[in-house]
Amino acid sequence: MAGQGLAAGFLQVPAVTRAYTAACVLTTAAVQLELLSPFQLYFNPHLVFRKFQVWRLITTFLFFGPLGFGFFFNMLFVFRYCRMLEEGSFRGRKADFVFMFLFGGVLMTLLGFLGSLFFLGQALMAMLVYVWSRRSPHVRVNFFGLLNFQAPFLPWALMGFSMLLGNSVLTDLLGIIVGHIYYFLEDVFPNQPGGKRLLLTPNFLKLLLDDPQEDPNYLPLPEEQPEP
Repeated sequence: MAGQGLAAGFLQVPAVTRAYTAACVLTTAAVQLELLSPFQLYFNPHLVFRKFQVWRLITTFLFFGPLGFGFFFNMLFVFRYCRMLEEGSFRGRKADFVFMFLFGGVLMTLLGFLGSLFFLGQALMAMLVYVWSRRSPHVRVNFFGLLNFQAPFLPWALMGFSMLLGNSVLTDLLGIIVGHIYYFLEDVFPNQPGGKRLLLTPNFLKLLLDDPQEDPNYLPLPEEQPEP
């Protein structure tokens, strides 16, 4: 019964959050069961463009390391803040949310290559946290019951905590930088004098992912109209 309740609760999670979290968990489980090796997942431009192992462009964002405290810590924050974004500022805008993932993923891949970063899931998590924190500036955050502060300080607190775990600061910093670029282009620059939206979600994504909007001028057929 508990398993059924957990499964039912997971199905109520927004689609993008559910899909990304499940992909991360399944990838880590496959590595743990030795069905996959981390060497098959990391980003390597030579193998991507010379050997056509294009899946590495995706799997680099799905592997957060072996099962352990670090993995569960990252999954907790990925699930929580990805869900709050999808249910909050991106509510009813699934295509825009997916486009944010694509924009962030492309930019992180390019910058990560310059910084010799091979696994970028933690950077994507940092980007999600950063965007949420800037769109929720007045929310008070309780950090593991130890610290209380305003949401915009959360990405930096996470980076400090990541340092304590022995992780690379560059990965978190990359996510913060990309998150700030997205936030500036999407939320700041369009509201400046002479500014405009530069990040436009492609129409094919909207047709594929967003629910069709009803035409306000549509008149239903007589047989479809409710009886008085």
